[in-house]
Amino acid sequence: MHDDNLTADRPVFVTHLECAATGEHHAAGHVHGLSRAGKPLLVRYDLDTMRRRLDRDAIAARPADLWRWREFLPVPSAASIVSLGETETPLIAAPESARRAGGRTLLVKDEGRLPTGSFKARGLAVAVSMAKSLGISRVAMPTAGNAGAALAAYCSRAGIAAFVFVPDDAPETTISEIALQGARVLRVDGNITEIGPLVEAGKAAGGWFSMATLKEPYRVEGKKTMGLELVAQLGWEVPDVIFYPTGGGTGLIGMWKAFAELEALGWIGPKRPRMVAVQSSTCGPIARAFDAGAAVAEPWAGGNTAVPGLRVPWTIGDFMLLRILRESHGFAVTVDDAEIEPARAGMARVDGIHLCPEGAATLVAYGKALARGLIAPQDRAVLFNCASGLKYAMPPVTERIERSQPLDYARLVTQGP
Repeated sequence: MHDDNLTADRPVFVTHLECAATGEHHAAGHVHGLSRAGKPLLVRYDLDTMRRRLDRDAIAARPADLWRWREFLPVPSAASIVSLGETETPLIAAPESARRAGGRTLLVKDEGRLPTGSFKARGLAVAVSMAKSLGISRVAMPTAGNAGAALAAYCSRAGIAAFVFVPDDAPETTISEIALQGARVLRVDGNITEIGPLVEAGKAAGGWFSMATLKEPYRVEGKKTMGLELVAQLGWEVPDVIFYPTGGGTGLIGMWKAFAELEALGWIGPKRPRMVAVQSSTCGPIARAFDAGAAVAEPWAGGNTAVPGLRVPWTIGDFMLLRILRESHGFAVTVDDAEIEPARAGMARVDGIHLCPEGAATLVAYGKALARGLIAPQDRAVLFNCASGLKYAMPPVTERIERSQPLDYARLVTQGP
């Protein structure tokens, strides 16, 4: 039963790929990077046929993993699937953190439970499956860390060679993880936006296909499953507001696409969550452009932050992200580096949820949004914790005792943890 999602024949409803900027159609079933206009491509489906042929309850009854949503994905056959066990991730209530921030219903979508410990597994599972189906044998990407780890793992599984370019200051644990999973890792003196041109310039000489964020059509489709999953977990309703740590922004784009597809099938109504992009105050190009009323974002010169996933000075999907924020009546919030670790420790201590730094950024943003009246206390809010907190540095423990010395237990207990 639990292999059905990976082995059963399922219909494929892809009709074409569409330029996100111009709407121009590109043929499905061929290798594509960007559109002819140099913009991201989005996968389009025959939603009318899907509406007639798919049963919501039947899909909900399948084993709860990413591949439950096969008909919503472009992978052409079960034989093309590259899987490492992409489980549905839990939606965890954080009542005490909500109360302390002045809210009521706060839920954490804990993406750290996925293979390689981050939500990057969603996009790369689908993208590498598509690469396998299209006969691609070598890929490369620039990454702040977690996407590279996922790429390495799925490419190893698929027998595809992977080359990963990482900033020198990416988390050491993740850099080592990428190498352990079998990719060639190259450290570079620059941020992810500065590294990107190295991958592009090497496509001809290196013979690789670029898996960079939004430079191919299929990572969005994998990230889309976050929205499909979330809605199913909430009883086919959307939350009031979603706080999403935004670097490249693939997940925001994917979830927004998921909600539109679900409405077209009649599985949800027209209500949408307010989408909130969470960025760093020292590297927040989308937030700056949103506040300025701009349709596109300018690169953030020298953009840097201690939060690895937010260290993205510019993204090619800027126009899509800004449009989504406005269409959803959402907004952008920036957080300071100094606010991250206190928030991370705070939720761990009062709700037992171990956030990664990017996840902690969404908690800080939730508190700021409440304090500024941008959301209401009664709003049902979802924070995306995009990776396991175990992948990041934690406070050192220095207190110790000597076995041979008497221990004052009463004093120990009154001091507390």
